[in-house]
Amino acid sequence: MPGRTQVLLIQGGGAGVHDEWDDKLFDSLSRELGDAYEVRYPRMPKEADPDYATWSVAIRREIASLEDGAVVVGHSVGGTILVNTLAERPPERQLGAIVLVSAPFVGAGGWEAGGFEVPYDLGARLPRDVPVHVFHGLRDETAPPSHADLYAGVIPQARLHRLPGRDHQLNNDLGEVARVVEGDARGSADQAGR
Repeated sequence: MPGRTQVLLIQGGGAGVHDEWDDKLFDSLSRELGDAYEVRYPRMPKEADPDYATWSVAIRREIASLEDGAVVVGHSVGGTILVNTLAERPPERQLGAIVLVSAPFVGAGGWEAGGFEVPYDLGARLPRDVPVHVFHGLRDETAPPSHADLYAGVIPQARLHRLPGRDHQLNNDLGEVARVVEGDARGSADQAGR
């Protein structure tokens, strides 16, 4: 269907996550957004053992296939790698929004990981004038809710969405994410029309 806003959903990491866990997030987001949106959900390479170098190449390839105004959403480690990939080198497309869902923070105060660490000036490295949203469930036992606050420290322009009673998968309900995506898509269309 022409004219649909594209949304790219990057899965989290772990054995079977694409087909047994994050598929429910894809289903929820697709249902909530409806026919006006095209939600893409690619399988990331070696999902059981996410690697920044491998995933960032795959993410760049996926973003290059999008149209301007597309929204990128990353869940868990997929969000962590997504935002760092965008900070490392600007995307070829003008994004409509960047959305992190339950993304672990890698660096001081967060998780240790080989290969990369969130830069202290992450927000300044992200594409300008692109809204950034950080969603985190307050009952997340995988990536503690304090990780959202760590992201706020390095992405001062980010809007935090703390969701009471929600777990790492946001209880498989991306309704709040969908409403933000719709709002940002309307805002991008309004700006383009000026």
